[in-house]
Amino acid sequence: MAGSTHTVTNQPPPLVGHDLYSADRALSEAVERHLAPELLDEVRGELAALGRTCGSAQVQEWGALANENPPRLRTHDRYGRRIDEVEFHPSWHRLLGKGVSAGLTAAWGRPGGHVRRAAAFLLWTQVEAGIGCPLSMTHAAVPALRTDPDLAAEWEPRLTSMIYDRELRPAGQKAGALFGMGMTEKQGGSDVRANTTAARPLPDGETYELTGHKWFCSAPMSDGFLVLAQAPGGLTCLLVPRVLEDGTRNPFLIQRLKDKLGNRSNASAEVEFDGTWARRVGEEGRGVRTIIDMVAATRLDCVLGSAGLMRQAVAQAVHHCTHREAFGGKLVDKPLMRNVLADLALESEAATTLALRLAAAYDDGGEQERALLRIAVPAAKYWVTKRCTPLTVEASECLGGNGYVEESGMPRLVRESPLNSIWEGAGNVQALDVLRALQREPAALNAYLQEVGKARGADHRLDGAIKGLLTELADLEGIEARARRLTERLALVLQGSLLVRFAPPEVADAFCASRLGSDGGMAFGTLPSTLDLTSLVDRSRPQA
Repeated sequence: MAGSTHTVTNQPPPLVGHDLYSADRALSEAVERHLAPELLDEVRGELAALGRTCGSAQVQEWGALANENPPRLRTHDRYGRRIDEVEFHPSWHRLLGKGVSAGLTAAWGRPGGHVRRAAAFLLWTQVEAGIGCPLSMTHAAVPALRTDPDLAAEWEPRLTSMIYDRELRPAGQKAGALFGMGMTEKQGGSDVRANTTAARPLPDGETYELTGHKWFCSAPMSDGFLVLAQAPGGLTCLLVPRVLEDGTRNPFLIQRLKDKLGNRSNASAEVEFDGTWARRVGEEGRGVRTIIDMVAATRLDCVLGSAGLMRQAVAQAVHHCTHREAFGGKLVDKPLMRNVLADLALESEAATTLALRLAAAYDDGGEQERALLRIAVPAAKYWVTKRCTPLTVEASECLGGNGYVEESGMPRLVRESPLNSIWEGAGNVQALDVLRALQREPAALNAYLQEVGKARGADHRLDGAIKGLLTELADLEGIEARARRLTERLALVLQGSLLVRFAPPEVADAFCASRLGSDGGMAFGTLPSTLDLTSLVDRSRPQA
């Protein structure tokens, strides 16, 4: 028959037209667990609607188009005037607008705001991760601005607005605003105390003139930026508006956009300040202390973003193997492939469970929960973001050669996967931050031990891991060189304790056996064959 050689068989259907939220049992169960009963009906509907939006063919296409059409820098207009604007594909604006209207910048002050936002952020990451940067920066700027009540009163309503206003004009004329951040410089990187950007005080004592550069400026199309600069009293946090109140452009010279491995839909820039007007946030010389809450919030978003990428990678792998036949049967039914998929699903569920627990701690806001966050956020940021890359690579391999082809979408996930490990402090920065908390803030360790202690006695492997962790903590000799190992163990024990308490028995059993016991191998797909692997795979299927 003519054309019969081109009949398509044994290929999975597109993974579109489904509800990403309701099909993700680990996520939906975590939301139900951490929200007050009176909020559940409202939030279920809110997140299911967003899940259907994320799973729609149209929105998935927008994500692909935004990724395939990266932003372009226009330094000058046709007449030679400096404008320093970034042009984005229309799909970027559609996605960013939907993210704002979905409340991804509006957690502060809403009942259950951080849990519902965390779930939404995890879902929206699966559409296109590059949209997450401006949403995260805007959300995270609020606690830093609250150090100055006047600034908070002026800016917080705009930042928490659910209206996306893309036009560059004075912030007072806008119904909603976005924020970016500029901390690192060429010579310092994560060592922000080496910054050289100078902040010269103006006569009013609250405003400054900036001269210098930023090697990485996140979301340069935003309405305002929090930056660190050297004032007479030391490193200081300042707010740089993009457009001044009189409508003139604040000097904000975008020198170039970074050509990145992934996250290509998002603009990351090098910028120069040359007589740039800024307003002080907090006290002079207290810049790091002022901005640290913003950093902590964006670090949690790194965990959420990685959890979202992991979930999408697992969903694609399980979907493919459910429909693909090889060697006389469905791939998903082959014992070795089932082991791989179960192991990937286990890693994804552990990441999601931990991320939502930390979001719930933000909603609680009590002293105990704040102490837990001090140690758990950098530990989770270190470990979950580290696990993202090997997971996405392994998930791509489940699709065989198809997973190495751009059309599958898997290479996009692989390119994106290392980013959250680098953003907001790479692995060593997180491990050393955990070490500082252990050495200087006993309340943080006490809160952590109380949290993991809630699962004591439920699984002997978890009990053994807690005992081993306490032994490691008691030995301070050479602890800096062991900071990564210690941070890894802190994250794994916390994940294990949460799964033992809240996950189905087969999930907790598999995690404790492979991550806390001695029954797992180094690669994914090496779970003990005695475990209930079929249940783990079924639980992760991306169908409601």
